[in-house]
Amino acid sequence: MKQEILDIVNRYNSNKTRLMDILWDVHNIYGYIPDEALTILSKGLNMSKIDISETASFYHFFHNKPSGKYRIYIADTVIAKMKGFYEVVKALEQETGCPFGGTDATGTFGLYETSCIGLSDQEPAMLIDKVVFNNLTPKKVKSIISQIKSGKTPLEVANPDKIDSKDVSYIDNLAQTTIHKSGPVFFQPNTNYKDLLIKCLDYHPLQIIANVSTSNIRGRGGAGFPTGLKWQLCREADGEEKYVICNADEGEPGTFKDRVLLTRSPKDVLVGMIIGGYTIGSENGIIYLRSEYWYIKEYIENIIQELKTENLLGENILGSSFSFNIRIQMGAGSYVCGDETALLESCEGKRGTPRVKPPYPIQNGYLGKPTIINNVETFAAITRILEEGGEWYQEMGTENSTGTRLLSVSGDCEKPGIYEIEWGITLGEVLEMVGAKATKAVQVSGPSGECVSAKLAKNRIICYSDLSCNGSLMIFDETRDILDVVENFMHFFVEESCGICIPCRVGNVDLHNMMKRIRTGKATQKDLDDMVSWGKIIKSTSRCGLGTTSPKPILTTLDQFPELYKNKIVVQKGPLLPSFDMDNALLDHDKAHKELLNKKCNQ
Repeated sequence: MKQEILDIVNRYNSNKTRLMDILWDVHNIYGYIPDEALTILSKGLNMSKIDISETASFYHFFHNKPSGKYRIYIADTVIAKMKGFYEVVKALEQETGCPFGGTDATGTFGLYETSCIGLSDQEPAMLIDKVVFNNLTPKKVKSIISQIKSGKTPLEVANPDKIDSKDVSYIDNLAQTTIHKSGPVFFQPNTNYKDLLIKCLDYHPLQIIANVSTSNIRGRGGAGFPTGLKWQLCREADGEEKYVICNADEGEPGTFKDRVLLTRSPKDVLVGMIIGGYTIGSENGIIYLRSEYWYIKEYIENIIQELKTENLLGENILGSSFSFNIRIQMGAGSYVCGDETALLESCEGKRGTPRVKPPYPIQNGYLGKPTIINNVETFAAITRILEEGGEWYQEMGTENSTGTRLLSVSGDCEKPGIYEIEWGITLGEVLEMVGAKATKAVQVSGPSGECVSAKLAKNRIICYSDLSCNGSLMIFDETRDILDVVENFMHFFVEESCGICIPCRVGNVDLHNMMKRIRTGKATQKDLDDMVSWGKIIKSTSRCGLGTTSPKPILTTLDQFPELYKNKIVVQKGPLLPSFDMDNALLDHDKAHKELLNKKCNQ
């Protein structure tokens, strides 16, 4: 083992900031990260064993003990639970002989639940290590597990035709998403990237910033910060070494647009990064790719190599003095790494703990250097803006929400998938477009967004000044239990909290417990009042966006569907709370009483 581990360390020149890659290489060899490996890494990287373990233990997909030759992760999203999740779970347990959270007797399978894996339009879905399986049924599960037991690898099961993993058809074979509506910005087939880069390299960087600023594009990751201003501030920041990072940690349940962009328009994204590098004076770019998307990694790497072959990427691009390189940094399963500062920490080989701001990444980002971090969709849009002009882009959408954006649509509708819409469209128009009928509620922007009544909000406008949207729409019809949806979302936030600040780490557990009491009819009016007041405290005092948005599933549904909560609360009778379970409270007493009696009888 020692030499294998040292070879990995040497591969990264003993660079401790590449710890994530090193841990993945170890994990890929052994199926987990042995304690002995941590000891060897400690000496090779000149780091304490505790510091390495701190990083390794933070991420969901890193295991510290044998976790099965084949590790199965089923997405436990609310959409999956609407589409046969529980039947699939039962089939997985039966076919593998494996309990959730553990391995089977032979060590062949490990079975785990995980958060959204970016396939909400084709749930239930699961990963077997780096291979994805979708639209699962008990019958399909039986076939998959049976083939693996017979000696096939998960990849051979999913890809019987042996399609090259560097080809887009490989990804389509595993997880094809329908693009129902494309518009003027995304998925355009005839972009001449060479001519575009020639034009951009002839511009002064300030001209590019002016063009981007004229377009008035705002970041598509959710925060909506003006992209032109971000690039300008980073260009003006002190320091010769600067970085460009593409945030492809698409962890928000219900969102999958970035995966489709990286699959269908990867050069738009990569060229947008190159333009960003030229503009701010950077020579290095990083794509932070969530580990759930490992199956598209080789395809993106192949596209990067194509751009290098065409001299559109790498040293002295198109004969100019500008050089720019891009590498992929794999995550390891952490929703909070979607926060830009947590992402920076992860890129540097640490726990994905959000930083305190200021300073901001444009001042003190990757390795302490000025850094722009933009979403996949933002970089893809930038390519089109520079191709057609900022004024062209500004003419679409609304005054403060220009251009178009992509929607990932899932749930109760006839046509789940990807839609490009102009800002300014109403929610009702979108629901009609996607074939949603008898809709009760729409979760806009995932759990961290806003849950609205389809009836009350049908005329609301999708734009930054009204119904802001990060690209996710989950649709629930009249048959769905909205309180069940809320409880699922609160469980998600409890699981995904980084744990660094008390309001988020503790407060969300309490909110989740209150939701359980609401659903089981054991809550009082005080519970409702506490949920509102505690939710406001968590929103205003948490360290990052996860905590500040985590109470929103409760607060927004209380606003839109107050009757659902009021119909569940009960009036306290007597001194005991309705949630107090006398039988459960006496269990330990009864157990102790029996043990004492048995002990006395045996004396």
